[in-house]
Amino acid sequence: MAESNAFKTLEEKDIVATRTLLHEAIPLTGSILSGTYVDGVTETNIKNPAHGMYQSVYDYPYLSSSANHIFDITVGVGAGSGLTVDPTTGQKAKKKNIYGQMAQLLVGYDATGSVMQFDADGDFTTTTDKYNDVIVIPFSRLLVKDEIKKGTFSMTLAVNVTHITTPYASTVEITDSDGSDKYFVNSPVGEYGILYASNDVGGELTVEESKVGLIYYQAGIVVLTKDILTSTLLGGDCELAAGTTADTLLTDSTIEAFADGLRNRIVNIQFNNTTELNSTIYFCRANHNEFNYSTNPTYVDGSKIRVKTNSTDEPISYITSIGLYNDKNELMATAKLSEPLKKSPSTEFTLRCRLDY
Repeated sequence: MAESNAFKTLEEKDIVATRTLLHEAIPLTGSILSGTYVDGVTETNIKNPAHGMYQSVYDYPYLSSSANHIFDITVGVGAGSGLTVDPTTGQKAKKKNIYGQMAQLLVGYDATGSVMQFDADGDFTTTTDKYNDVIVIPFSRLLVKDEIKKGTFSMTLAVNVTHITTPYASTVEITDSDGSDKYFVNSPVGEYGILYASNDVGGELTVEESKVGLIYYQAGIVVLTKDILTSTLLGGDCELAAGTTADTLLTDSTIEAFADGLRNRIVNIQFNNTTELNSTIYFCRANHNEFNYSTNPTYVDGSKIRVKTNSTDEPISYITSIGLYNDKNELMATAKLSEPLKKSPSTEFTLRCRLDY
């Protein structure tokens, strides 16, 4: 859209930056997480690395080329834990290292340079209300995209005291019910909210009793207190394996065994992800006295303009594309119109070009 040897400079008022948030619903059913893909007794969509520090869950057998990584499961035990973890069978060092790593990443350091603990209230104003034994679920970036949309996270967890498979008799629903307007920003990884539990076991939980974890929106990580599996307020001391409670698995067994038990109690997980689409919009204005002639060599025949029959006829051109140039007149981007626009001294156009990134 230019006359011969002429460029039109875009001014600041002609350029606008915008941000658009796109959301997608992500449902993860219990059947995906456990029991769908079994080769003998081995769940082929579950991968346990040799180091044993976490378990990875896939939507198909993980050796398949079409498999997608969904999330990981791991557990951490903090310095303030009341549990005595066996250094050999209970992977004591690994569980402490995981807690330290996750706290360092998600919570950060205090004024003395010490790694802070996960705080149930998110305000760190007291030394109480700390999560010392945590379940950590980092979701795949493929699902989370740029972040989890605030106020959309939901996780249904079976809390039967006796070890069961399906159907689940008693469940709790974990949500970030006030995440859309009561989130915190004092984390190194961005915004996070508090997770609350409501149950169908009976009895009304107070606000403090219902706090069971934290969700880090941009990081795509959920941190749950292990008390959700042991609290009598939420159903009692659950058996994650036959005859084995969550506390027993934390103290005397491996992270893999704990993750197996937890997976089989997950009924459903659902949230909306967020894709942030940044755009720059250029308003390219062709005023009545601009771009009425074409630079195409066939525009003229000898000394005459082909589109003019009489000398009194208006010159006209057809706009077919827009070129965006840098300050050295180097072409950086081209926008094509769906159909040519007839341009003459009696018409004006404002063409809107958007670059997404």
